[in-house]
Parts: sequence; structure tokens; C-alpha cells
Amino acid sequence: MMKKLVIAGVTASLVASCQTVEENPNTAAGAIIGGLAGAAIGAAMPGNDRRGALIGAGIGMLAGAAIGQYLDQQQRELERSLAGTGAQVRREGDVLYVSFPADITFDVDSTRIYPGAYAALDRVAEVLRRYPQSYVDVIGHTDSTGSEAYNQRLSERRAEAVANYLRSRGVQPERIAVYGMGETQPIATNATPEGRARNRRVEIRIIPATA
Repeated sequence: MMKKLVIAGVTASLVASCQTVEENPNTAAGAIIGGLAGAAIGAAMPGNDRRGALIGAGIGMLAGAAIGQYLDQQQRELERSLAGTGAQVRREGDVLYVSFPADITFDVDSTRIYPGAYAALDRVAEVLRRYPQSYVDVIGHTDSTGSEAYNQRLSERRAEAVANYLRSRGVQPERIAVYGMGETQPIATNATPEGRARNRRVEIRIIPATA
């Protein structure tokens, strides 16, 4: 089961609401970052969730054909920006994933991001700022080396490190949630060093904010 760690609060939302966003002229639903009052209202809504926070921040929801078009454009920009960085972009239905293998983002058993990974994360943050009508899940994964409990905590801390960096680069905090999956979702065998390296990763999942 996913362990949800962080959905940004009111203070972070107020800071993020000052961001200027470039609208996508081909997207049916407009996207405008609201002022301080709008962010505060969204964060204070009863049963507050990310959708309420985005609406309160003045970020419009997507509907109909605009969803696919929005993702198409965002996917192309991510693929172009991340070419040669080691990060991978894939699409599953109406969801985009950006995967960062641990060997380009973290030292072994560390949650400190490699300085060499900053450029790729900066590029992701830039695209996310241009396409604000989406939720951003940051998900940490590990291999099966070590105890299950330790791997769970490590995956959470690494995901939070990446999420914090995205926030620091201007991605609206109200869009972001953080999860740690530990060793529960391998994409390769844990029986070989190569497989374990593939399983140690942080993924950014981009989900359209729909009406």
C-alpha cells in the first residue's frame, strides 16, 4: 500500500502562487496561477485535497480532448529536454512517468542528490511549471537488499529529497505528493547487480488535473 507522506500546506502554497505560468495556447482549459488569497482559500477548503488546492490557486481543470493534447505536448517537451541525461519518459494511458535511476541521482545508501542530477531535475521542473494543470507524484523505489522496513524508509526519504528540489525550483507545492514504495514494485530481477540497479529509482508521475 502506498504510504503518502506530504501534500504541501498553506504556507508553501502561498509562495508557489506567485509563480508566473506560460499558458499553452492549444489547450482548451486555461491555466493561470492565482494570487495569495486564492491559494489560501484552496488550502482551507473542507476536505482539502490537491484538486481543491489547485482550484483555489486559480489553476483550471482539463476536460475532454484537451487532456490528450496537453499530455502529448508535455511528453514531447520532457523527452526533448531529458535526452542524454539518463532519465526516461514513458506514457501509460493518460499518465506520464519520468524515471530517474539511482545511479544518476543518489550515492549508495544516501538520500543526498548528486549535483550531476540537478540539470535533469531542473529541466523537469521547467516543464512542470509550464504545464501546471497536473498533479505530481514523486515515488521512491529500492531493490530488495536490506530489510523491508529500512528500504521503505529509504524510498520515502529519496522521494522527499526529489520533491523538495522540485519545490525549490518553482513547482507549485500544492500539486506535489510524495510516496515511498520500498522494494514492493521491482521492474527487474533483484538476483543480479544490473537488475537491482534498475529497481533503485525515483519516479515522477504526472497526472492531468481533470474537471
